[in-house]
Amino acid sequence: MFHKVKNVTALPDYKLSVQFSEGVTKIYNITPLFEKYKFFLPLKDSIELFNSVTVDQGGYGIIWNDDIDISCDELWENGEEIETPFDGLMAFSDATFLWNLNESTLRKAIAYGKLRNGVDVCKFGKQWVISIEAMKREYGEPVRS
Repeated sequence: MFHKVKNVTALPDYKLSVQFSEGVTKIYNITPLFEKYKFFLPLKDSIELFNSVTVDQGGYGIIWNDDIDISCDELWENGEEIETPFDGLMAFSDATFLWNLNESTLRKAIAYGKLRNGVDVCKFGKQWVISIEAMKREYGEPVRS
């Protein structure tokens, strides 16, 4: 299953907070990689480099530079899931991608009362957020995995 990375934040003790498009957050500890793979050692030697982590284009993993990266599958499989207030929420863009829908389909569902504003969905500025539970209730399991 493909797990798209939405955001990554460097934490103390060589840990990363990784948010996935499915509305799940995991903590990934890179310390074991220092002994297993030599190309990760520059992260240990430079906290500035470690803190410069970003999501790679497309959300297929995270990167520091051309030589150091980690795949989304590795982060998902070996990260430790944590609870956050944002669990189970995703942007409309992620929901439409995973369920192979158009954003207008979700907006019409709100207008017709199928998705309840303030319960199933909420708008923050220009960004709509929807619960995964509501998506599964109305549209079944995601078609893309």
